[in-house]
Amino acid sequence: MTDKIALTPTTHTTPPAKFSHGVRKGNVLQVAGQVGFLPAVEGQAPTPAGPTLREQTLQTLANVKAILEEGGATWDDAMMIRVYLTAVDHFAEMNEIYNAYFEEQGLKEAPAARTTVYVGLPKGLLIEIDALAVLS
Repeated sequence: MTDKIALTPTTHTTPPAKFSHGVRKGNVLQVAGQVGFLPAVEGQAPTPAGPTLREQTLQTLANVKAILEEGGATWDDAMMIRVYLTAVDHFAEMNEIYNAYFEEQGLKEAPAARTTVYVGLPKGLLIEIDALAVLS
């Protein structure tokens, strides 16, 4: 039986409840929903990367990537990415940012993805992203 390993990169704060930023079991890695908080600073509350969708999306992707790397994965191991936006009007801009980001990352094959509107994020946060990866 393979152990389940909780993942919290040094760039992330300790979760405020009983959950992990990511979990790996065998070759499967699930990244929990991440938002656009800047890297953690001890003793300080989490801080959004900025007020814009661009700033928050790029930081959110960086946060997901940090967890993938902590678990031994890369974007190329990602099988599914789920994006949650707080406004329908953000779809086109997020797609542009997303496409440019993954082009810069040199992603070989695009993972499956879905985007939905979700209005339950804390005030000021515009996007949340989670990912499922399978390592070879």
